[in-house]
Amino acid sequence: MSTEATPADIEAAPVGQPIEPLRLLAEDADDLHIISAALQDAIMRPVDIVWEPSARRVTLALSRFCWECGGTRVMAAMQFGDVIAVKSRRLPRGPENALELLAMDFEPGEAPGGRVTLMFAGGGDLRIDVECLDAVLTDLSERWPAKVAPTHLADEAEPA
Repeated sequence: MSTEATPADIEAAPVGQPIEPLRLLAEDADDLHIISAALQDAIMRPVDIVWEPSARRVTLALSRFCWECGGTRVMAAMQFGDVIAVKSRRLPRGPENALELLAMDFEPGEAPGGRVTLMFAGGGDLRIDVECLDAVLTDLSERWPAKVAPTHLADEAEPA
């Protein structure tokens, strides 16, 4: 994946231009796919994933690339409620390791519950089992210019 920003990307949405913070709610798989698109290429660290078993919630703090604004990032939080269990696979555990979120998916289980899977670059994932899908994403800060913009070139995934 290349992370080079083009001048057109950065000029698409000037930083000083007012924009409403993103606030999204997911109660089904379609809703979660919209949030997944908004969070593609979000960056976080393992310490930014907080599982509170007694409160039955998982909270993620992340730096979201603003695809809708182009050329900017914003601090955001994603929270899942009604969480039953959380498991990770092949995720680095060092507090300063960077995790790049690629996508999220919801696999229904016993209605209305199921499993949310967060897939990260490098092949790791985080599985969140929920009694029912109750997820919220909200922007927390002002936007700032991104040093680089993520790109996804089709030929990068193909072997040479």
